This record gives sequence, C-alpha cells and structure tokens, in this order.
Amino acid sequence: MNLLLRRTWIMKIGSFSSTACAVLLISILLIVRAAEVRAADRAPAPDLPVPEAAGRLSDVAIPDSKLTRDAARYIRDSEGDFLFQHSTRVYYWAALAARRSGIPYDPQLLYVAAMFHDFGLTERYSQSHMRYEVDGANAAREFLRSHGISEALIEQVWLAIALHTTNGIPAQVSPLAALVAQGANMDLVGAGYDGFSSDQQDAVETAYPHPPGFAEAFMRALYDSLKHRPETTQGTGLADVMAYEDPHFVRRDFSALMRNSPWATRR
Repeated sequence: MNLLLRRTWIMKIGSFSSTACAVLLISILLIVRAAEVRAADRAPAPDLPVPEAAGRLSDVAIPDSKLTRDAARYIRDSEGDFLFQHSTRVYYWAALAARRSGIPYDPQLLYVAAMFHDFGLTERYSQSHMRYEVDGANAAREFLRSHGISEALIEQVWLAIALHTTNGIPAQVSPLAALVAQGANMDLVGAGYDGFSSDQQDAVETAYPHPPGFAEAFMRALYDSLKHRPETTQGTGLADVMAYEDPHFVRRDFSALMRNSPWATRR
C-alpha cells in the first residue's frame, strides 16, 4: 500500500513538474519576444550611418521616432542604397535651408516627404502610367495613414511630393513643399549651392556622399522608370532626361499644338 501511494505521488509530482516547466518555458519565450519587440522599436533604421559629420549636422538631425525609423526601413528596403542616400541628402539640404531662411517646419514630416519623394521610381510602379511624383505622393499618404497622421498633415506631404518637380509652384503652396523642392534641386543640380556654407556642404557630403557618376546614374534611374510612360514627362524637365537617354524621344511642342489645334485649322 505504501509503495502504491509513493508511486501515485511520484506521478503527480512528475505531472506537476512537467506543467510547471511548460508554463515557465512559455513565460520565458513571451518575455524574450517582448524584449525583441521593444528593441526593434528602439533600434535605429537599418544601415542609417552615424558618421563623424553628424556633429556638424546636429541642429538638423533626423528625428528619432517610430515614424522616421519605419520610413527609413521601408524606403531603404524598397529603393535601395542609391535613392535612399539621395533622399537623405534631400532632407538635410531642405532642413539646412529652413534653418538659414527661418522657415518653420516639422522635421518628421519633412523627413517622410524627402524619403518618399522619389518612391514612384521604384519597380513597384513598372506598370504605372501616372506621374511618378503622384505615385510617390500616394504611397506616402498610405504610409502616413497607417501611422495615424491627420489628413491635414498628410495633404501637406502629398502636395510636397507631387509638386517637387514643378518649379515655381511649391513655394506658393506650403513651407514643406518649398523645402522638399529646394532640397531635391540642391542635390540634383546644385540649385542654391552658394547659399550653404562650405562646412555644411562638407558635412552632408562626408555623411552621405554623392557617388562617382551620380548624374549619369540618376538620369538612367529616371529613364528606366519612365520609359514606359514617356507621356508623363512632357512639359517637365524630365522630358530633357528622356531626350538625353533616347535620341528618338520627341518633346511635345506646345506652340505646335496650338497652331495645329482644331480651333486654328478649322475652316
């Protein structure tokens, strides 16, 4: 009888021990997973450099928030290093221009707008026949909505991206639109170059340097994305890129359209 009782208790203890171990293991896994999630939320964007030049750019540093980290991850994964670095420089040129001119801006919104301003050039839009700027603006809208940003602020980012290649308009729309256009033009053609100090120029170039042959590589990236929708480039500077890359591309002549319109040719 005592032997049977001992066996019964041993079985109960074994069963209890197994259950306790299982509960303990599950608890440990949950704790580890929670720690991983918290760490991922705190982690900097993948491959986002923290160069020596960062000290000279501290006044316009990229804000460290979930919104900006998520934007950096998403754009880096979608665009690759070349466009990601360009977009990062656009942010810095725009932020430095804002500081110089006293233009008020939201660093987070400026960063997201800079990150998405060329998103329409990615493979995702290889079948699109909209303006690439609109594709990027729409993608930014979806991204910001998923992060709970208000529709009023989303509209500012949308316009800033959609209009960044339309010279003369962004400055009349909003400070954000003006800054994105300034940043993009500075990084591509050096517009406003002399307005930045040599220290600022060196700091940005040290942190995120233009690669050798940047102009040719960027024009090729534009062409590769737009060659299936050349009609969207007409009337913009992008038509110049199309003509440079494709000798058979014909720019639309607005004066010829007017002279040959039904109003001019009807009898």
